[in-house]
Amino acid sequence: MRLVDAASPVFARHETFHPRYGWFRKAYEAAAEDPSIFSREEAPVEIGVGKNMVRSIRFWGLAAKLLNEDAHPSAGRTRQVVPARFAYALFGPSGWDPYMEDRGTLWLLHWRMMSPPCRLPVWWLAFNDLNTGEFCEDDLLSMVLIALEVAAEWKDPSSNSVRKDISALLRTYGPVPANASARAGIDDILDCPMRELRLITRSPISDNFRFTSGAKPSLPAEIVVFASLDFVMRAKIDANTVAVSRLSNESGGPGRAFRLSETDMLATLESAAEDIPHLSLSASVGAPFLSWSIPPQELADEILNGYYSNHRHVGISGLVGDLPIDDDLLDELGLGRSPSDKFRQLHELTKAEKDAAA
Repeated sequence: MRLVDAASPVFARHETFHPRYGWFRKAYEAAAEDPSIFSREEAPVEIGVGKNMVRSIRFWGLAAKLLNEDAHPSAGRTRQVVPARFAYALFGPSGWDPYMEDRGTLWLLHWRMMSPPCRLPVWWLAFNDLNTGEFCEDDLLSMVLIALEVAAEWKDPSSNSVRKDISALLRTYGPVPANASARAGIDDILDCPMRELRLITRSPISDNFRFTSGAKPSLPAEIVVFASLDFVMRAKIDANTVAVSRLSNESGGPGRAFRLSETDMLATLESAAEDIPHLSLSASVGAPFLSWSIPPQELADEILNGYYSNHRHVGISGLVGDLPIDDDLLDELGLGRSPSDKFRQLHELTKAEKDAAA
């Protein structure tokens, strides 16, 4: 998968803030209560953070595909955001993990930030195209700038914007700096939930950064299978099988996102296939394939519902899960566009007029 097909040319939209603990849920709750909250002057007071953080929370909600920019016909130029179906399944009143207590949730959010369509092209390049054992910030900067030059369809960003994205990446996944004070180190760990995934470490010899390759003890097999099926849908693979080598090695696939080798991916899928109905591994001329006997959308939904072992949700994987939650469901919950929202009033008036005409 090419960068220009997997990602959007979005750079340094995070206001230099990495995603903080609680921001993903805060993005969902704010948008559910008022889709126009992030564009309102009083947003910092209502959300309880600074003005720049308001914009950053909105960005990370969109980057993790928890929010969807609303195409409401009456909104005009006002950019509203509403919860995506996946976000409702995760954080809603009957959500799987509303307080992000399960480590698998962090892996899921990581996958959603990396999966196409991706709003973090610098991160996408780092995970998918960087093949060196160790690297420093300047190494990563050079690689990204060269890769972006090849993306002729895009206007080249400034090196300063790229550097900001690299800094956010390393602060999100990298270890606490060795020279940080004890207090600052604890605060930083608490502020960066993705650090728990230990995807980026430092070399004890050179102090350079390096991705952590190999099996991940904290990565549930169910999340790997879900991401594999999610990738199949997003890549529009029209078959009921996919080669394990493709899942492991193709840019944009779960192997690259989770930094799993083909051997690690195969072992994980083998263990999962033993317990998940409608899923199997087969070999053709020695090459292993992952197969499924029901639609991947249905199976992926079942896997997450089974993993979290509580409320059932459907239509939450693939591009369908990125879609905004239906207005009628938000109305039932008392969420979404409030009755005082002028855009909702316009929408209701138009609907009433249409009903009267019918």
